[in-house]
Formats: sequence, C-alpha cells, structure tokens
Amino acid sequence: MLASLLIIGVSGVLLVYWFRYTCLLLLRNSEAEATQPDVRFSFGAVRERLDTEPELDPLHVALQRDYQLITYLLENASGLEMDSIEERMLLWDYKLMRCWYRLARIMTPTSARHALSEMATVLSVLGGKLGKRAGIQAEA
Repeated sequence: MLASLLIIGVSGVLLVYWFRYTCLLLLRNSEAEATQPDVRFSFGAVRERLDTEPELDPLHVALQRDYQLITYLLENASGLEMDSIEERMLLWDYKLMRCWYRLARIMTPTSARHALSEMATVLSVLGGKLGKRAGIQAEA
C-alpha cells in the first residue's frame, strides 16, 4: 500500500515537472518567432509595465480580459480553433499560472510577477498564432 502511494506521488511530481518543462520549451521556441504585440491586446503593455508597476492586480485584470477575448475567438471564430495539443497545453499553463498568481501575490510578489510574465507570454504566443491563422497583420 505504501509503495503504491509512493509510486503515485512520484509519478504525479514527474508529470507536473514534464508539463512545466514542456510549456517553457514551447514558450521559448514560439517567442523567438513572435512579432510585435497587437495594440488591441494589452499583454504587450503588461509585459512592459511588469517591472515598474507596484500594483499587480490591474495587470492581472488586463490579462484576464485578453484571455477571455482569445478563448472567445478560439471557440466561436470559424477556422481559428486550436489545431494542436501544444496550444491546449499553453492554455492549461495559463490557467496554472493564474492559480499560482492568486496564491503567490500576497506572500511572494516576485513569484507573482513571474507568473504574470508567463501568462502574458502565453497570451502573446496564442494571439500571434491566431493572427497568423486569420491573416491579420499587427497594427503598430
């Protein structure tokens, strides 16, 4: 019984490690191909203001608005649905970082800033992929 619980626990930890490592690799590879942020989304401004802004909650609200808009487009726009498991993993990573932000914003603001940064990067990558599929060029 104890051995089974130990195996399940270790397997769960390894699964979480694999998921985080894969998401970070996806973000690193996709970020190199990313274009300049679209002015209609606020994740670019959030990434710029993240180091200087003392209050994190307005940045989180802006990212949540962008997330809702991107998920709405993914669910309702014709031809813009998610094609790959990588995009679904990035959405799961966004949700995981959102939970981490909620836990960390009180105790460790540095971790909360890192979570917001990763959330903005995920939205930037997904927004860029949506823009490529839709054939829309970012307005500068």
